[in-house]
Amino acid sequence: MSGKKRSPPTEYSQSKRSKLLKENNINCPEMSGHLVSTSKNGLSSKLTKPLPKPPAPINHTKPTTKKLVIKNLKEKPNLPKDFEEQTLVKLEEAVCAIHNSSCISYSLEELYQAVENMCSHKMAGRLYDHLTVKCENHIKQRLPKFLADCVSGIQFLHIVSSEWEQHCQQMIMIRSIFLYLDRTYVFENSSLLSVWDLGLRLFGKHLVCQGLVQGRIVQEVLIIIQNERNGEVIDRALLKTIIRMLCDLQVYQIMFETIFLRETECHYHKEGQQQVTSEDYTLPQYLSHITRRLQQEEDRVLQYLDSSTRKPLVLCVEKQLIGEHQTTLVNKGFDSLLEAKRLPDLGTLYQLLSRIKGGLDGLCTAFGNYIKKSGMAMVSDAEREKTMVQEMIDFKEKLDTIVVEAFQKNEKFQRALQESFECIINKRQNKPAELIAKFVDVQLRSGNKECTDEELDRLLDKVMVLFRFIYGKDVFEAFYKKDLAKRLLVGKSASFDAEKAMLLKLKQECGSSFTCKLEGMFKDMELSRDIMSSYKQYVTAKKLPSSIDLTVNVLTMGYWPAYPPVEIILPLHLVGYLEDFKTFYLSKHSGRKLQWQSSLGHCVLRSFFPNGDKDLQVSLYQTLVLLLFNDSDELTFHYIQEATGIVPAELSRTMQSLACGKVRVITKIPKVKCMADLVPLLYYNGTLNRTSLSGTMVQVTRVSFV
Repeated sequence: MSGKKRSPPTEYSQSKRSKLLKENNINCPEMSGHLVSTSKNGLSSKLTKPLPKPPAPINHTKPTTKKLVIKNLKEKPNLPKDFEEQTLVKLEEAVCAIHNSSCISYSLEELYQAVENMCSHKMAGRLYDHLTVKCENHIKQRLPKFLADCVSGIQFLHIVSSEWEQHCQQMIMIRSIFLYLDRTYVFENSSLLSVWDLGLRLFGKHLVCQGLVQGRIVQEVLIIIQNERNGEVIDRALLKTIIRMLCDLQVYQIMFETIFLRETECHYHKEGQQQVTSEDYTLPQYLSHITRRLQQEEDRVLQYLDSSTRKPLVLCVEKQLIGEHQTTLVNKGFDSLLEAKRLPDLGTLYQLLSRIKGGLDGLCTAFGNYIKKSGMAMVSDAEREKTMVQEMIDFKEKLDTIVVEAFQKNEKFQRALQESFECIINKRQNKPAELIAKFVDVQLRSGNKECTDEELDRLLDKVMVLFRFIYGKDVFEAFYKKDLAKRLLVGKSASFDAEKAMLLKLKQECGSSFTCKLEGMFKDMELSRDIMSSYKQYVTAKKLPSSIDLTVNVLTMGYWPAYPPVEIILPLHLVGYLEDFKTFYLSKHSGRKLQWQSSLGHCVLRSFFPNGDKDLQVSLYQTLVLLLFNDSDELTFHYIQEATGIVPAELSRTMQSLACGKVRVITKIPKVKCMADLVPLLYYNGTLNRTSLSGTMVQVTRVSFV
């Protein structure tokens, strides 16, 4: 026990002492307006004399000077022979009365004065020793109450609490009497304890720290705390009193805290094992259990434990319920939480593991493994190619939400997300780049009416997120350029603004060198519109044939995808239109060479069906085939090939689209998959109808050449 002097919980000031004297009808010199004269040797005289009258007002007109001379008493008072014995008896009776909770025969002022007189006459040492003996004997006499075996645990703690509170009240009263001793003799001797600290030391030495009593106090307190952990309602005020007593006696850590933490560790070690090995174990339930236990221990510290216990207690719970089962928390149920996007549970798991040193490392690794496992299933499945890009966008968006809301934007988890996505999206080399380009093409086509312009722009932003991960950006550029050319030339683009917005996103991501050719394609389309406007004026001025609406797109070879030149046989009336345009263009731009790309041409045919006329938007190859049926109802594959000059492979695809598509313009006999090699095929006009006026089944109304 430390020898440091400490003040009691309640300090008796001069005003409080005067109030106490008034309540006991004691005439205090300080209260009665008299002074006590003191002799030369310090002995207080029994005589009192009235206070001097206040000085007369000073006459400022005639200043005077007076001398105040203080003289010693002529005679030195003598102490009675039995002064020390009588004073000790008087003080002993007062202390015994306080210990017995009985009335004190003397006034508190008189007792205080007695202590002061003894200290003034160098009797403080004997007085201090005498007080120590009296208090020690009294405390020893109270020990049997603590050793009674017939008292139950709760009753025992109530006895300890009652005795402690009574002891504190007694020591406060005793200290108020011996206050002068504290302030003089004890203050001058640093090796001595103050009256209050003396009482604490004796109470702890002879009662609380006594072997049997100490063990029983700790045991009963631990039992009550264990009952509370098991769900029982306990008397927290009683525990608070006992714990405060141990703290005041400075034995809390040595006597109680060490044992308490050891018992806590055993309790939660056993509880944690039972929870994770239970058949009913689920990760959300276990996380809720850990959170509840931590909160309970926090409340326990606030209610009755000492605040110094908080840190080791919380660390103990975290170690046993989280640290010991960290692998189980990550490997048993974590993937299910991610799959179901249970943000509250994921946030709780993140917060709990962040309490453990290195706890987030395992969680981050498991997070990356989940991304790779789920992502590989999307990328590697060839049957899911049509929906892969949309699935990857949704998957990335879900993971971003988890990182932001559940993992508090932790940089480790953000980096794991980026690295895992980069790994899975490049697993099939160039295939993801191709699929992303096709996905963009579908979204930018005029047939896509699923979203508004704002929704389309947000979707393209999400696509750009995936684009950043792919290594084969040149592969994406090739497919994107090819699809963009078709949209621009066929007029299938949903929005020119959307095309420009996508081009700007690519430019911001990859730089102007990546998009310079794509920008050139847009410039060619704008120049082609100006050229066609001039050509129409030229046709009107020259009065050239204009029954067919001709559109020609003049493209710069370096900007557009490379198209192999194909020689085909065009009808003579179409050849005339092309020659007229060629004459016009070369007259404006001498020295240039025009090369027709027949594979990019398309037409609009006026078709005559029994149920009504239809306009068919078809490719140039399909146009050449359908025009042949104006002269015959039945044609063979080889005849069509010779008449059009289309290569067999391309002609096979063209005939397949006309005879086997959703809208079957012609009929194939026999109905087999083969087109030309194995079986001689005959194509029959089974749906078209000749008009009585012109004798034709299809007429070209609009044609577009490149």
